[in-house]
Amino acid sequence: MKLLTTDKKNNVLDSMVRLLDENRESIIEANKKDLNLFQKEDQAMFDRLIVTNTKIDGMIQSIRDVKSQEDPVNRPISTRILDNGLEITNKTAPFGTIMIIYESRPDVTIEAAVLAFKASNKILLKGGKEALHSNTILTQLWHKALEENGLPKDYIQLMTLNRQETQEFLKNPTEKLDLIVPRGGERLINFVKEHANCAVLVSGRGNNFLYVDATADWEKSIKVIMNAKTDKISACNALDKILVNQKIDNYEQKLTELYNLLSYKGVETSVDQTVGKTLTSAKPITDESIWKEEFLAMKCCLAAVDSLTEAVSKINEHSGGHSATIMTNDKGSAMRFMEEVDCAAVYQNASTRFTDGGQMGVGAELAISTDKLHHRGPLGLEQLVTNKYYVFGDGQIRE
Repeated sequence: MKLLTTDKKNNVLDSMVRLLDENRESIIEANKKDLNLFQKEDQAMFDRLIVTNTKIDGMIQSIRDVKSQEDPVNRPISTRILDNGLEITNKTAPFGTIMIIYESRPDVTIEAAVLAFKASNKILLKGGKEALHSNTILTQLWHKALEENGLPKDYIQLMTLNRQETQEFLKNPTEKLDLIVPRGGERLINFVKEHANCAVLVSGRGNNFLYVDATADWEKSIKVIMNAKTDKISACNALDKILVNQKIDNYEQKLTELYNLLSYKGVETSVDQTVGKTLTSAKPITDESIWKEEFLAMKCCLAAVDSLTEAVSKINEHSGGHSATIMTNDKGSAMRFMEEVDCAAVYQNASTRFTDGGQMGVGAELAISTDKLHHRGPLGLEQLVTNKYYVFGDGQIRE
């Protein structure tokens, strides 16, 4: 695949845009089969499963966005000539074969494949059984796009393995794997880490925090909190935990206002012991492990802190390393928070919902990485390559 020209890859993407547009009805019909079979206890997963014409428009736009981006393969990173005459060039190179394991979201079948393909990587798509019909038709369209351009179908493969078969494949893959991206909750991530024999890049877990500092603009804080918590509960960038500095003016009044607004929007709010003294009717937190949970539901936790230091400590102890926000008018406090909080994305006075490839200017994303190697945050096209050194000599030997 590393020998494919940019024009050839972009021609495949043009074909895929046309095929998605021409097959809208068939895609939505396949998705309806998945929706009809789905047990709706998990509302967040059900929401992620739905495919509409608007979703298909988004898939098409993702492909167009990737097509418009510069090919990330074989780009020079650095060049130097040593005193001994060796000329050393470091250039970007494909990973090789990437496996992504994900649940529910058929649009990942498009976004993951387009990014891997444009970066000259082969991709194995291990979608969840709940999206089988949707993922199957989308993969079939990928295969048509490849065949129309004289390329083999195995560049993009859909894997339909059960849990035991997946475990065995991770331990003893039938082909070389260079990178696995588990895109989902804690159980999925731990399962992959336990059984994989190649590099694993962790993504998808949220459990995001927002801290309201003593100098915060309260109206902005309310606006940001409601957006981050209620805009899309199924997203990994949704808000789960809110910390309020007790030194904020009219502390008890503001706590009550926030709690009432969350309740009005249907959010079940659990409170710590300190907040419970003000919000006497609120549900108390009885199990401290809740601070490490990602809810993906209309739930949140509300706690009081005495200082920015306490807020940072609580976030670093419990968060998923995804996103965290400080609401403050003090630039010094904002910078200290952003430097000390150990998350992939840190914000001042803005919603965590912006941690998204499209929103951050990256474009389509494979996932949101919460790992520190080799990249953190949205995994876009530029992040789906590694590097390779080209060393040119003329008989040099090391003495």
